[in-house]
Amino acid sequence: MKAEYIQKNCWAALGAFVVDFNRHKYVDNGSTQNLVGRSMKRAILVFIALTLTGCGIAYQPTSVRDDASANIRVVHLTPETVLEANSSPYTPQSWPTAFVSTDNLEEKNHKLQDPFFASQRLDGVMEWRMLEREPLTYMIGVGDVLTLNMQLKESLGDVLNGLMESQTSQRGFRVQDDGAISIPDIGRVVIGGSTLQEAESAVYQRLLEAGVSPSFSIEINEFNSQKISISGNVKSPGILPLTLQPLYLDEAIYESGGFTISDESFIIVRLYRNESIYQIFGPEIYKQNDTNRILLKDGDTIVVDVADEYDRILGLRQEARANRLEELEIQTRIKANNARTILSKMEYGSIAREYVYVIGEVLQQSRYTLPFEHKAVLADALLESGGGVSSLTGNPKQIYVLRGAADLKNFAPITALHLDTTNAANFLLATRLELRPKDVVFVGTQPITNWNRMIKQIIPSLGLPNINIPATK
Repeated sequence: MKAEYIQKNCWAALGAFVVDFNRHKYVDNGSTQNLVGRSMKRAILVFIALTLTGCGIAYQPTSVRDDASANIRVVHLTPETVLEANSSPYTPQSWPTAFVSTDNLEEKNHKLQDPFFASQRLDGVMEWRMLEREPLTYMIGVGDVLTLNMQLKESLGDVLNGLMESQTSQRGFRVQDDGAISIPDIGRVVIGGSTLQEAESAVYQRLLEAGVSPSFSIEINEFNSQKISISGNVKSPGILPLTLQPLYLDEAIYESGGFTISDESFIIVRLYRNESIYQIFGPEIYKQNDTNRILLKDGDTIVVDVADEYDRILGLRQEARANRLEELEIQTRIKANNARTILSKMEYGSIAREYVYVIGEVLQQSRYTLPFEHKAVLADALLESGGGVSSLTGNPKQIYVLRGAADLKNFAPITALHLDTTNAANFLLATRLELRPKDVVFVGTQPITNWNRMIKQIIPSLGLPNINIPATK
């Protein structure tokens, strides 16, 4: 009571001073200039300061205090307390369904189903069967080119006279129409229809008859006598030679670039051999193993065809895809319209959102909207919504996040998460502290700010237009 009495008398004295000052300000003959002279201004300010010191605080600042009676608990932010604060359960709001991409779901649930096609067996055509279980040995034929490596003199006369030392000779010989090759100074050797080993024996015998040292080897350089043809729906139709390495049907298709259509269920492969026709359906070709692979022979003709219904089925597929595309376009337009409607509702507040409130000494006190599907942090609200701490009035030592209980019926104390950024390194904690709905971000005032605001409120009542109180930084 005594303090209130003193404060009341002080304010009464200050008020009387203001009234008396205003009454004497309007005296004639320039006395006002003397009254508000420089020394008088100083005296007035000293009087105001002394008076307000005894009268108490004219401007009541907002602050946060650790007060058990007020049910407030102040927690200073450290890396450990940030982790503890972030551990509270919270799931951000999800985007409205109109904004959720369902491309993968559309592809999974609405994948175009190809019309069913039942494989048919063609009349008058033999089914596939294994003709040769063991690979055949390659027989040298007309057109093949053999390479003969042997030790020879330049001529048979030189060999007989022994005038020159022997040297290695390597030459190519093409098998002629009669199945023979012609070796200079040796003569013709028939090797057509022989295996490579049989050909070596024939040449060996002929060299002995000519009196030449039978030191030689034979290799097949070009395979031209045995071929198969492949045509139809393959990417590179043409002629494939048969070599010492056996050639199987699946390998021939692979070497021809594969099928021209992706759906093998419509493929029919026909093999023409010795006036007989054999067929196999596309999917069965690559299911074969080493015991039942189709071995090709000289003169085989392979035709890769498609089923008669392929064109009709292809048309049905294209029609189904066109219908589905039109349906997707309609759904896209509907989704776009729904999205615009939702954006309009969000703009006018018709859709419930979650907010954080930014107050105190910031550039702009505001309401910060928490984002969809991810968690915001203190730095987001402080810089994006509040514009940051005011450099003139804000106290970087007094930054708080006030967090109450989620349920009003829960009388748990209010938690004031305190951040001191006088050390700029501590602001890193603001980029880690997650916000929760209904949090209040508060920035306290600088101590000098209270005095600055009090003076600005008092001076107009004194009617001193020439007294300028600079802004305190």
